[in-house]
Amino acid sequence: MYNISHILLSVVCFSVFFNALYAQISRSGSGVLVLSCGSKDGGTDSDGRKWESDAKYLDKGESIPAKATYQDPSLDSQVPYMDARFFTKEMSYNFPIKSKTRYWLRFHFYPSTYPELNISDSYFSVVANDVTLMNNFSASITAQALTQSYLVREYSLAPMESDFLKVTFKPSDNYPGAFAFINGIELVPTPDLFDTATMVGFADQTVDGKTANMQTMYRLNVAGKYIPPKSDSSGLMRTWYDDLPYLYGAGIGVNLQASANVKIDYKDLPDYSAPVDVYRTARGMGPNKDINVGYNLTWIFQIDPSFTYYVRLHFCEFQYDKVNQRVFNIYLNNQSAQTDSAAADVIGWTGGQGVPTYKDYATFVTDMPGDDEFWVAVTPSTVSLPQYYDAIVNGIEIFKMEEAKNLAGPNPERSAMLVKAESENKKSFSDKNSKSNIHVIGGAAGGAAAFGLVAALCFVVYQRKRRIPGTESHTSSWLPIYGQSHTTASKSTISGKSNASSHLSAMAQGLCRRFSLAEIKRATKSFDESYVIGVGGFGKVYKGVIEDKMKVAIKRSNPSSEQGVNEFMTEIEMLSKLRHKHLVSLIGFCEEDNEMCLVYDYMALGTLREHLYNTKKPHLPWKQRLEICIGAARGLHYLHTGAKYTIIHRDVKTTNILLDENWVAKVSDFGLSKTGPNMENGHVSTVVKGSFGYLDPEYFKRQQLTEKSDVYSFGVVLFEVLCARPALNPNLPKEQVSLADWALHCKRKGVLEDLIDPHLKGKLNQECLKKFADTAEKCLSEVGLERPSMGDVLWNLEFALQLVESSEDTSHCSRRQSTSTSSFEELNQRSHSLGGEQDANESSEDSAIFSQIVNPTGR
Repeated sequence: MYNISHILLSVVCFSVFFNALYAQISRSGSGVLVLSCGSKDGGTDSDGRKWESDAKYLDKGESIPAKATYQDPSLDSQVPYMDARFFTKEMSYNFPIKSKTRYWLRFHFYPSTYPELNISDSYFSVVANDVTLMNNFSASITAQALTQSYLVREYSLAPMESDFLKVTFKPSDNYPGAFAFINGIELVPTPDLFDTATMVGFADQTVDGKTANMQTMYRLNVAGKYIPPKSDSSGLMRTWYDDLPYLYGAGIGVNLQASANVKIDYKDLPDYSAPVDVYRTARGMGPNKDINVGYNLTWIFQIDPSFTYYVRLHFCEFQYDKVNQRVFNIYLNNQSAQTDSAAADVIGWTGGQGVPTYKDYATFVTDMPGDDEFWVAVTPSTVSLPQYYDAIVNGIEIFKMEEAKNLAGPNPERSAMLVKAESENKKSFSDKNSKSNIHVIGGAAGGAAAFGLVAALCFVVYQRKRRIPGTESHTSSWLPIYGQSHTTASKSTISGKSNASSHLSAMAQGLCRRFSLAEIKRATKSFDESYVIGVGGFGKVYKGVIEDKMKVAIKRSNPSSEQGVNEFMTEIEMLSKLRHKHLVSLIGFCEEDNEMCLVYDYMALGTLREHLYNTKKPHLPWKQRLEICIGAARGLHYLHTGAKYTIIHRDVKTTNILLDENWVAKVSDFGLSKTGPNMENGHVSTVVKGSFGYLDPEYFKRQQLTEKSDVYSFGVVLFEVLCARPALNPNLPKEQVSLADWALHCKRKGVLEDLIDPHLKGKLNQECLKKFADTAEKCLSEVGLERPSMGDVLWNLEFALQLVESSEDTSHCSRRQSTSTSSFEELNQRSHSLGGEQDANESSEDSAIFSQIVNPTGR
C-alpha cells in the first residue's frame, strides 16, 4: 500500500514539476520567436521582452525596412510598432519549428505614416504553409473601422510534420500599387490546447480540434478585468478581455468574485487552460429566482459566416459545494448545448468548490441574413429542482476553424461618417505643410485601447441595422469590443485659441469632421440668439441645421473662458473615440478666426433637469425616471470599465444627462473628464473641478480623483430625480441647502417621504422606493471605498425597475423586448442628438458658490 501511495505521489510531483518546467521554458523564450520586423537590432518592449530582428528569417529578395514617422499615444512601447518591413512583391519568412507541435502565430500591424509610402494602398494576403490566414487584407481600413492604432491577429496552427514554417506575404493583384507590410511577428510553441468538441444540435457528431488550424476570435475574462499577455498562464502570452461590451439586454447579471479563502485547485486540469484570475470571477444571474427564470444571460458576438466555430466555456464554482445547488442550461446560437437531463452542474463536473473546468462545443454558422451574429446564453434549469435558480460563466473563448485551408475573412466596413471624415481630412490638410497627415487616419485610428487579439475585432465593425418599435432604423458601425480608443487630452500648453486643433491627436481630427466657420454660421443663422437652447461654462449652445436636413447642437466657446481651449480639446479627444448608446455623439468641430465650436447630434428633449422642476413640461412618471437613470448609469459604467483605462467624467449632473426624441438618456459634456492610465494607486491626483452640490467631498479634500467621485455625483442625481429639487437651493434653511445632506438626513430619520416629489407621492412601489433610496444613500457615502461601483448601481436600478414592472404584472420577457435595449447594441449604436449642455436657468448662486471655493475663474 505504501509503495502504491509513494508511486502516485511521485507521479503527481513529476506532473507538477513538468508543468513548472514547461512554464519556465516558455517564459525563458526557448522555441519562441519574437521578431521586430524591419528593425536592424530589435529592441525591448514595455514588458521587458527582447525582440530580435527578422532579417535572418527572410528569403532573399526585395523588401523595404522603414520607420513610422508618427507614434500614436496609445503605443506604450515603440517595439515592435515603430519599425516595419514592406514588400512590393511576394516574399516569405522561413521559421524553424518543432514538428508535431502546435504554435501561436501572432501578427502585429501599425498602419501609420511611413516615408514615401501611402499606407492606404496596402492590400495583401498572408499564407502559413498552405493555410490562407488573410486575403486582400487592409490594416488601414481595419484600423479606421475599429478605431484602433495598431492590430494584433492571432492564429493557432495545428501540429505539422515539417521542421520549418513558411509564412508568405503577397501584395494583392486586385489593387494597382498594392504592397504588404508587417511590424512584428510572434511564434510561440504551445501544449495541446484543443480536443474533440461535440457539434451542437448533433450529439453524434464531433469536430477534431487537435488537427485544426484556428483563428482566435474572442477571449473573455467574464466579470473580470483585462489580463495582459505578461500575466497569462504558462507563458502563452494570451490576452483576456472584459465581457461587458458583449452582454445583451438589461439582464447583465451580477459580478461574482471568489473570497480570499477559496483556493483555485486545478487538479487534473492543465494550469495553462486559463489564468487563476479567470476562475476567480464569474458572472451570475442574480439573487432573485423569479427574475432569473424569466430571462437568459446572453452574450452576442460578431462573426464571419460559413465557418465552424469552436467554443470553450470556462467554469469554476466558488460559492457552493454541493451537487444540484446551481444547475443551468447552455445555448449556442439558440441551440441547446446541454439537455435538461444533462444540464450544467459545475460541482457535478468537478467534484468540489474552487476546481476549474471547461467545456468545448462546436457549431457551424451558415451564410444567411443575420448569421453574422453568434449568441451564447445560459439560463437556470428547473428540471432537477436545484436549490438556487441561477447560472454562471467564468470565461469564454471562441475560435474560427479553417474551411478548405482558409481562415480569411473580409475587411470590416467603414462607417459612412468615417468615410466622410477621411474625405474632409484629406481636403483640409492637403497643403504642403500637412502632407504627412493626409494618410494618417488609418495609422492614427486608435487610442489607449489595449493590446492585441484584434483578430476578434475585425468582425465586430460590420454595419448593423436594428429596428426598435416606434423608432427609425439607423445604421451604426461596430466598434472594437475591447478598446474604445480613449486617450488623455493633449498635455501641451496652449497660449492661444488659434492653434488649438494642431495639438489634437491625428486620430481625433480624423474621426471628427472639421467644419468651416462659414458652415457653422450658416447652420445657426450667424449665431442668432433665437437659436440658443442652453448656456454652460463653455459657452452658449445653439440649435442648427447642416446640409439642409441634419439637426445639430453647436456649442460655441465663450471668448472670456480661460478654460475653453482645454475643454475644447478634451471634448474632441474623448468623444471622437467613444461610441455608446448612452453617450452623446460628437460630429465635428470648428476652429477658425478665434472661434471654437463643437458640433453634436441634436437632443430633441433637452436636459433631464428641465423635466424635473421649474418647468412647464409634463412631470415624468416614476418608471420613466427610472429608465432615464438606468440609461445614464450605463453610460457612466461604460466610461469606468469599457476600456483599458478608466475614464472619469468629473461633472455628472442632471444638466449633463440629455434626452433624445425617444427619451433615451445620454451622458454629455466631457470637457472636465480625466483618464486614469496609472490607477495602481486607485486615483488620479488632479486639481479639483466639478459642479458644487455634486462634488465628491473626499475628492475635494484630498484632490485624488477616482471613479467613485462620479458615483457620488450620480447619487445626488438620483435624489434629484426622486425629490425634484436642485442639488443646491440657497433660498432654503441652512440645513436644507444641500440636497445630498438633507436627503441623507431625512432617510436616516425615516422621513424621506416628506422630501419626495409631490407628483410621485402615493404612486411608488415601496420596495422599489427602498431599493432606489438605499442605492442613492450608498452612492453618497463619505468614504469612496464604501460606495458601490457603477456596475452595482446599474444592477440595483435595474432591480428597482423590475419591481415596478412586477407590480404592473408585466412579464419579464416582455420587458426585455419592450423597454430594454441590448447592452451589446448600446456599445456600438451611435447616439442621436444633443440639447442644451446646461440649463439656461441654472442657479447663478450655485455657480458663485462653486467659483469661490474651487476656481475663481471656473466653469
